[in-house]
Amino acid sequence: MITNQIMRAITYATTKHDGQRRKVDQTPYIAHPYRVAMLLKDHHCDNDVVIAGLLHDIVEDTEGTLEEIDVLFGKKVSILVGSVTEKEKSLPWEERKQQSINKISEASLNVKLITCADKIDNLHSMLDNEVVYGSSMWHAFDRGKSDQQWYYKNMYQSVITGIDPKAFHPLMYLFKSLLDSFLQE
Repeated sequence: MITNQIMRAITYATTKHDGQRRKVDQTPYIAHPYRVAMLLKDHHCDNDVVIAGLLHDIVEDTEGTLEEIDVLFGKKVSILVGSVTEKEKSLPWEERKQQSINKISEASLNVKLITCADKIDNLHSMLDNEVVYGSSMWHAFDRGKSDQQWYYKNMYQSVITGIDPKAFHPLMYLFKSLLDSFLQE
């Protein structure tokens, strides 16, 4: 069931991401946070986690703030969004990504699940776009395929850090499966 709070989050995210497009296929950007939220909802995450998944790029990619998210959606959602947000967009790509990798290795399970859903959707998009556009698609990214492979491989390791392999969440298995396909190419 979609709650009023989720409906408000959909409206808020749609408004904040209005006019933004995905790098390669130019689809409306909002499709990405929707898919992240749907993955979380389909895997029985609680509504605050689903909402945080929907809002996970607001602070990084729009003028929205954690304070605004706190007022509109509560402290738990703003903490989750803050936990998956890159703080220093001015740093070089490698430093930003390494900071994210380090942060997620120590994060809560809910933050790791939001990260999984985000990376799953990104990997799906990259794999699909590579079929359609070939290697030319990598020109749309700040870094090429080998750097992206480094990042996703290390982010996966970060996501599973501290998790008993017998207790892996299904999203972790899905992330690993897509990562394996991405690394084979």
